[in-house]
Amino acid sequence: MGLNEAPLLFDFEVESSENLTFIPMCVRFNLDRFGLRISLSQWQMLPHEDRALLARFPIEDDAAIEPNFDHALFEMMRTHANVEPEWFTPEDAPAWRDTGAVPAGVVHQANVAQLAAPSAEQWSRLEPFKRYVLTKLSRKPEGNHDFVPAMKEFGLAR
Repeated sequence: MGLNEAPLLFDFEVESSENLTFIPMCVRFNLDRFGLRISLSQWQMLPHEDRALLARFPIEDDAAIEPNFDHALFEMMRTHANVEPEWFTPEDAPAWRDTGAVPAGVVHQANVAQLAAPSAEQWSRLEPFKRYVLTKLSRKPEGNHDFVPAMKEFGLAR
């Protein structure tokens, strides 16, 4: 698979990422699938062109499909921040991959936002990347400012 023509940003991210000042969900997804962690300050040390390039990598769940994300990130971090990303072991079975049950964090975040949580049927029909996004936005107990816009964009709320 090749790179996408433009960064993969949801509508709700365009404003909140402030022109890639913040790490977009497509990059977070690739960081998580490769087991890599960088800080916001490290992300912001990268030139805009490098951040845009990282946001153009495919968002496939199989790391073998596009193995160059991690290589590109390492090279960029060494060149511009003089650091390397931290490694961690990715979860074997993250909650977003389970199409049979809406993760508790998503249900909690919907309750905090006073929205109906997605039904099991709605959850199972969501694309894997959208399930990842909602799960990622729901990992903390306090409300996330992007959760409601994401639910609306994904057709799960009005």
